[in-house]
Amino acid sequence: MSDIKKADAGWAKIWGGFETKHPKLAKWLYQIFYFFVFSMGVTVIQYLIFTFMPGLLGKELAGTEFMWPQVQMKIFGVDFTWSLLGYNVLYDKVGEVLIGGGLGYFISYEVGSFAAQCINFPLQRNITFKSHGNPVYQAMWYFIAWIAISLICNGFNNLWMPVAAAYVAPAVYNILVTVITGGVSMVIFFFVFKIIFPEEEVKKE
Repeated sequence: MSDIKKADAGWAKIWGGFETKHPKLAKWLYQIFYFFVFSMGVTVIQYLIFTFMPGLLGKELAGTEFMWPQVQMKIFGVDFTWSLLGYNVLYDKVGEVLIGGGLGYFISYEVGSFAAQCINFPLQRNITFKSHGNPVYQAMWYFIAWIAISLICNGFNNLWMPVAAAYVAPAVYNILVTVITGGVSMVIFFFVFKIIFPEEEVKKE
């Protein structure tokens, strides 16, 4: 037996013993581990879409304002318009439109977030929580939760993103958006999954 197979067998034995002694804790650790791995995986996908899609959509959409509601604010000397939906149009020091704001970024954000959820949902449902519930019912509640969480994240992001855009490079800016949005979403979504994928589910033959 190779060293790798011996290590795998040893780990399986240790985990099996722990799972027998502490079944509830083992289930939580299993779920948290796979939830984190899959969530981080789709977070990378979101980052790539957030970073490259605005450029593909071009400056016309980046320079198109799409925001609701529009509340004028000023933080750290930066004037901007806060909203739940949409993003400020970004300009450089000479007034030229920058990629990374406006309708172009809003479309990129929503496409990236939605695509990530389309990948995340089946992975979490089938592997992390091993659910056998009604997939249509679960997907409906997941979609509702995604809309609510997106609004929360959008509102929060629009408080700091205009300030960050004025001081940091686009690559750093998108990392911050991804990490903060992904972090908030992960915490909320874990408990959403615990609700829509209940522990007492029994697979019907």
